[in-house]
Amino acid sequence: MTMLTFTRGPFERVRHASTTPDATETEAADARLASIKQFCVCAFTVLLAMAAVAGVIALKAAVYLSRLNFHP
Repeated sequence: MTMLTFTRGPFERVRHASTTPDATETEAADARLASIKQFCVCAFTVLLAMAAVAGVIALKAAVYLSRLNFHP
């Protein structure tokens, strides 16, 4: 029954967790942001490496096809 009763007076303001974040919540949010940033940098590096490999393959194919002689 105590959950249904008010523990503050009628004119007291309610403290919201969003207005006064705790130090541990801030540290956890910073750590989460750092890990997301590290993941994005790693993913970008992998995509860049894949693009470089695809570029090398495309250049090799272009050189091969330019030297290929078609004799009908």
